[in-house]
Amino acid sequence: MSLNVLIVLILVGGWLSGRLFTKIGLPSVLGMIFCGILIGLMGEGMIPDSMNELSPFLKSLALIIILLRAGLGIHRSTLKKVGRVALRMSFLPCLFEGVALILLFRFIMGFPWFSAGVTAFLLAAVSPAVVVPSMLDLKERGLGQEKDVPTIILAGASLDDVFAITLFSIFMGLAGGLNVNPGLALLQIPLSIIGGIIPGILVGFFLTWFFRKHHEKIRATEKVLLLLGTAVLLVNIGDWIHTAALLGVMTIGFILLERTEIVAHELAAKLNKAWVFAEIVLFVLIGISVDVRVALQAGLLGLLIISGGLIFRSLGVWLATSGSALNRKERLFCVIAYIPKATVQAAMGSAPLAAGLPEGEVILAMAVLSIIFTAPLGLIGIRKLGPLLLEAPQEINSV
Repeated sequence: MSLNVLIVLILVGGWLSGRLFTKIGLPSVLGMIFCGILIGLMGEGMIPDSMNELSPFLKSLALIIILLRAGLGIHRSTLKKVGRVALRMSFLPCLFEGVALILLFRFIMGFPWFSAGVTAFLLAAVSPAVVVPSMLDLKERGLGQEKDVPTIILAGASLDDVFAITLFSIFMGLAGGLNVNPGLALLQIPLSIIGGIIPGILVGFFLTWFFRKHHEKIRATEKVLLLLGTAVLLVNIGDWIHTAALLGVMTIGFILLERTEIVAHELAAKLNKAWVFAEIVLFVLIGISVDVRVALQAGLLGLLIISGGLIFRSLGVWLATSGSALNRKERLFCVIAYIPKATVQAAMGSAPLAAGLPEGEVILAMAVLSIIFTAPLGLIGIRKLGPLLLEAPQEINSV
């Protein structure tokens, strides 16, 4: 299969499957994921190496687009309002799920402690690729806007990945026999967050100055190209020095909205159009990376363990939102919104196997199974229950 044919299949197949799933009352992105799974199964051994090299960049670009959109919609007053709850949401659910999964993998599947930790925090990461677009859709519809529920989840989910990936890396080092100092490694979490946010602030202020100075001279499309190019460079540098670069991308949008709101709205409108393309590419590629046959190796026991982890994740979300202004329905929605897993599991599921861990094949199977099980479950829950659990705008309530 040539690269050209594959790209056509991704774009056209993803669009058609999204439309089909919408017509039967399911989320369109779920159709895109299943389209990707189908392409992967039918084109096994035929997908060109050039696509395997291009896929990480395309997925990263799509994430950049959606996180810029998220940042361009968060005001400072909103962030102050939800800050404490979002901070608790960034680590408590992940920690609850991770610890529970360590115990389950250790005592049910007989994993060594360090390998159990690797698997636990690989599975514990929530998926920004699934959660962020869903929350932006709810924000645009005005659902949950009074207490900024979607913003709480947006901010919390972005930091959740930093926490999970750092702990995953610590356990990978320990499982591989490296001399890892857990205390110093844990210090990487705040350093990674700060190291991601500060460059985002600097880039945001630079782009604010540039866009103000040349507002009339360059078109909105050109501004978006400059914004995307700068964000891609920021992410590449962040990956190189191991900082939370995607958090910095969201920070750029936040700074632009605070400093030059007219330009921010202009950029957001263009990114909305770019997301039509990026959404299809992202979710179809996630589907292609999923091998159903590998997931089947985990079996019913694997499904039960993942479900057990989700129960403890839900307890973590419930605790994180306790004492906040959220009512029970809104807290229940937060629980549902924190179910989907896909991005980290697809990107890093094969890392333990490549590192030579004896449990590597089982870990990969668990990662794939977690995507197949939780992504549809979370997506359907968010799209179907969001309108029922979150308050609609006052104008709609009064009709």
